[in-house]
Amino acid sequence: MREQVATLRRWVPVLPQWRVGALFASAESFLDREREALPLWWVVALGSGVALWLILPGSTRWTAVLWIAAGVTVGARATSGRVGKVLSGGAIAVLLGLSLIWWRSEQVATSRLDRPSMQTVVAVVERVEAIPTRDLVRLVLRTQDPALPPRIRVNADVKNVPDSLGAGSTVRLKARLTGPMNMPLPGAHDYARDAWFAGIGAIGKALGPVDVMVPGETSGLDRWRADLDRHIRAQLDPSAGGIATALATGDQNALPQADAEAMRRSGLAHLLSVSGLHIAAAIGAAFLISLHLLSLSERLAVRFNLVLAAAAVGALAGIAYTVLTGLQVPTVRSCIAALLVLVGIALGREAISLRMIGTGALLVLLFRPEALYGASFQLSFAAVTTLVALFSWPWFKRLVETREEGAPIRILRKLAELLMTGVAIELALLPFALYHFHKAGIYGVVANLIAIPLTTFVIMPLEAGALLLDLVGWGGPLWQLTGISIGLLLTLAHTAADAPGSVALLPAMPGWAFGMMVVGGLWLALWRDGRTRTLGLMPILVGVTGAAMAPVPDLLLTGDGRHLAVIADDGTPHILRERAGDFVRDMLGEGSAFEGELPALDDWSAARCSRDSCWVQVERGGRSWKVLALRSGQRLDWAELVQWCAAADLVIADRRLPRACQPRWLRLDAPALRQTGGVVIHLREEPVLSTVADQTAGHPWSVRP
Repeated sequence: MREQVATLRRWVPVLPQWRVGALFASAESFLDREREALPLWWVVALGSGVALWLILPGSTRWTAVLWIAAGVTVGARATSGRVGKVLSGGAIAVLLGLSLIWWRSEQVATSRLDRPSMQTVVAVVERVEAIPTRDLVRLVLRTQDPALPPRIRVNADVKNVPDSLGAGSTVRLKARLTGPMNMPLPGAHDYARDAWFAGIGAIGKALGPVDVMVPGETSGLDRWRADLDRHIRAQLDPSAGGIATALATGDQNALPQADAEAMRRSGLAHLLSVSGLHIAAAIGAAFLISLHLLSLSERLAVRFNLVLAAAAVGALAGIAYTVLTGLQVPTVRSCIAALLVLVGIALGREAISLRMIGTGALLVLLFRPEALYGASFQLSFAAVTTLVALFSWPWFKRLVETREEGAPIRILRKLAELLMTGVAIELALLPFALYHFHKAGIYGVVANLIAIPLTTFVIMPLEAGALLLDLVGWGGPLWQLTGISIGLLLTLAHTAADAPGSVALLPAMPGWAFGMMVVGGLWLALWRDGRTRTLGLMPILVGVTGAAMAPVPDLLLTGDGRHLAVIADDGTPHILRERAGDFVRDMLGEGSAFEGELPALDDWSAARCSRDSCWVQVERGGRSWKVLALRSGQRLDWAELVQWCAAADLVIADRRLPRACQPRWLRLDAPALRQTGGVVIHLREEPVLSTVADQTAGHPWSVRP
C-alpha cells in the first residue's frame, strides 16, 4: 500500500497522502465485499472488448486498444492488492474480447461480389428455407465457380423450385447477383455485417426454374422438420398455423405479415422466437413429468436420486428441441443456460443465479463473439439478468417470500409480483428495442402478463398433445383447441397493437446514450450493495436524456440515391418515389420516427415536382434550404441542369452529374454515394451529415468505393 501511495503522490502531488491511502483502502474493502460480482464484471469487460472492435474504425485503433490493455495489465500487476488484480483482469478480458472478434472476422473472411451481374450458377445447396407468405424459397448455395464467392444466397419463386430440392442437391440456375446489401441508413440494421459473419459473398434472385442436376441426400432430421411444418399448417388456418409452426420448429416465415407486425407492435414478438421461454417450458415439462412418473416406483425412489434422473431427461428434451428447431443461435444460447440450471439442480446448488447467466454469456462470446451486437443476444440476456437481479434485491425478496396469510392476500401478492417483474423487464428491454428497431410496444407489460401464461401453459401443451395423438389419428379435437387458443393470442396482439399510443417511436438513438443506459443497467444488476447499485441510475438518466433529445432528421437518403424522404414540420416524411416498396417505406418511417402511410413529395405544398425531378424548399435553422432531387433516367438539358444546380443548396441524384453541376452546399450523386453509403442530414445553421461509411469505417464489410 505504501508503494502505491508513493507512486500516486508523484503523479498527483496535490492530494494529501492520507486521502490517497484512504481511497485505496476504501476500494480494497469494497472489492472484497463485492468479490462474488467480480467474475461477472470480467465477462462484461470481455464483451466490452468485442464492442470496441465493432465500434472503433479500423485496425490502427484496434491495435491501440490492445497496447493500452497490455500496458494496464503490466502496470496493474506491478501493484499489490485486489485493486491491481481487478484492473489487470479487466484489461486482459478487454484484450481477449477484441482479439477474439478480430480473429473471428478473419476466419470467416470471404470474397464479395463488387457489382451486379447476371450469372449461370452451378452450386451445392447448403440450406433450403421456405417463405410461404412471400411465395419464395431462400437457398444458401456453395458455388463451384472460382469467379463467384464461395457461398451465396438466392431467393427463388416457389413455383420454380422442384419438390425434390433439398440440402446436398447440386443445382443449376440463372440469377441476378449483387454484393450483400450495406446498411441502408445510418443507425439502421447492418445487413452486410450479418452476411460477412455468415460467410455470404453475394445475394440475388433466381430468374427462371431451378434445375436439380444431382439430387441431394436430405438428412432425416431436415426432411422430418419440413414434413412437420407442412403437417402443422395443414391442421390450422394460415394465421394459427404460422404461429404453431414457429413454436414447434422455430420457422417464422409462414406467419402472415399483418400478424407478425401485430406481434412486434404489441411486444409479443419474442414468443415467436424459440428461446428461453420455450426451452424452459419443454425442459420443465420433461423434468416434472419424468420426476412424478419415476416417483411412482417405491424401489426407484429409495435406491436412486430421482432429481438427477429427471434432470437428465429434461436435458435430453431440451437438446432434442434445440436440434429440432435448427440449432439457431438464440435457441442454443437458451439451451446452454437451461442445462446449467439443471446442473445446479442436480448438484443441489442455486439453480438460477447471475453467475449462471454470466457463464452462458461467456460461452456464447467465446464461440460466436459477433452475437454481442445482435438484438437477440442483448434482449434475451437483458431480460433474464433483470429478472434474477430483481429477485436478489432484499426489499423484493421480502415482498415475494412465502408466509402464512390468507388466500386473498397471497393472490394479491402474486399478482403484484407478476406486475412488478413485467414492468421491470419491459423497462429493461425498452432501450434495446428503441436502439435496434426505433420502436417499442407500450402495452407490452399487460399483454405479456396474459400472453406468456397462455403460450406456456395452454398453447404449447395443446400443440404437443395434438402432435402425439396424431400418431394414432386422434389429434383433431386438440388441434381445434390449439387454434382457438392461438386465436386468443392473436386477438390480444392486434388489440394491443391497434390501441392508441401503442408504440413509442424514436429516430436513431446516439450510440453514447445507448451505451450509458447499458452501463447503468449492468451497474444496477451486478453489484450486491444497495447504495452502490443505485449509482447506476445516474448513467441511465444521462442516457435517457440523450436519447429523448435525439433530433428527428430532416432528410434521409439511401445509398443508391433512389429513395429520399424529406421531413415536414409536422414530422411527416414525404418520399421521392411513390412506388417505393414496403421495405423502403418501413425503413424511412423508422428512421424518421413516423408511423403511418408515407405521402409522396408530389402531394406536398413545399415541393414542386415533375416527371424528372422535385424541387423542395425546407425552412430549418433560421434559413431556407433548397433541395433538388432527380428521379428520372431521361437525358436532361445540360445548360438547364447546371442552372438548377447553381440555384440549389443540395442536389441529389442516383446517377452521375456533370462537374458543372455545383450546388451551394453539397452534391450527392452516384459517385459520391458510392463513397458515403446512405445519408442522414440535419439541416441547421451549420448542417450535420451522417453517413453509413462513417459508421462502418475500417471494417471488412464497410462501404468501399
